[in-house]
Amino acid sequence: MTISSAPQITSDLSPNKGRIRMAVAAFYFCQGLAFASWASRIPTIKQHLGLSEAQLGTVLLMLPIGQLLTMPLSGRLVSKYGSHRLLPIVGFLYVANLFTIALAPNMWALALALLFFGIIGNMCNISVNTQGVLAEGIYRRSIMSSFHGTWSIAGFTGALIGLICMTLKLPIEGHFLIITGIVWTLNLLNRKYLAPPAGLQPKKGGFAFKPDRLLISLGIVGFCSMATEGAMFDWSGVYFDEVVHAPKSLIVLGYAAFMVMMAMARFIGDKALSRFGRQRILQGSGILMFVGMAIAVSFPSLMASTLGFMLVGLGVACNVPIIYSVAGKHPTISSGMALAMVSSLSYLGFLIGPPLIGYIAELSSLRFSYGVFSLFGIVLCTMCSILPIFKNS
Repeated sequence: MTISSAPQITSDLSPNKGRIRMAVAAFYFCQGLAFASWASRIPTIKQHLGLSEAQLGTVLLMLPIGQLLTMPLSGRLVSKYGSHRLLPIVGFLYVANLFTIALAPNMWALALALLFFGIIGNMCNISVNTQGVLAEGIYRRSIMSSFHGTWSIAGFTGALIGLICMTLKLPIEGHFLIITGIVWTLNLLNRKYLAPPAGLQPKKGGFAFKPDRLLISLGIVGFCSMATEGAMFDWSGVYFDEVVHAPKSLIVLGYAAFMVMMAMARFIGDKALSRFGRQRILQGSGILMFVGMAIAVSFPSLMASTLGFMLVGLGVACNVPIIYSVAGKHPTISSGMALAMVSSLSYLGFLIGPPLIGYIAELSSLRFSYGVFSLFGIVLCTMCSILPIFKNS
């Protein structure tokens, strides 16, 4: 199956394409900031509620459940109403949901809050990546990686704000109030500049949810990458605390190192993709994921683990932008529906990974669970070597 070129937007939008790109990037930033703010306070919430590794894993499982509940619905809503209308609404709700997490008095209330966080997060994810595909159509070249780089910058920013808030001993509610103010302001300033779907070539079966072999294959590749990414987001602080035994002030170092390298790689990813092609980039990414995790597991010192997390950041950086871009250009399925399938399978890895880490750690150790997750890099490299869609590309 061949992939068509990016959906083209009518030329009357050309003078505004820079502002459209800025607006789309702002919404990627908002999403990344909201999620990173939650991720940065996981160790605090775990300690406050007295959760074990297994209990934390169970609670985190509510995120992928919410994801699965809305997998078909999100694509249909985007196809019917347009991502430019849906994204500002779900963007408001996504960050507002942080307060239900912060105010959760026990494990069960936290689980319910995270269920809704997963539901709204899925709708945000499909909407913002559909906007990314539309922006690529305006520019007529690959820019998806830079959007995901903006998301990564937001993740680093969220971690930094979280560190400052913890240093100042600011309550989680106050921390999340600051994040909500930032996100809502950016939402209001940029919502009217999002790319409308006008001018897109209609595709067959645009409203039918019938994934094909290509989309499933792309989803599996994304799953491997984002499962590793999820392990970094939700467990890096705990890993540096319980395995590396880093000083309290440096617990966030692994997460920050991972985020910085991922962001840097994503901002140069589009040029690297043009030079080396999809297959070589993805093969190298899988190897970096494996090597980075292996270093952190084999040598759990502060310097070695930081280096390992940096390599993992490089490894996961360009995988998801590549497969989302390919999926959004599907020749027979609308961008919203194709992205709903691929991003849901991919994001499922991002959300299932952290609970799985917790269960494995409960049975053995957190260090061993990270060793198991290093194998995702090998699986990703192998799949991208044999899938026809990536050969000679």
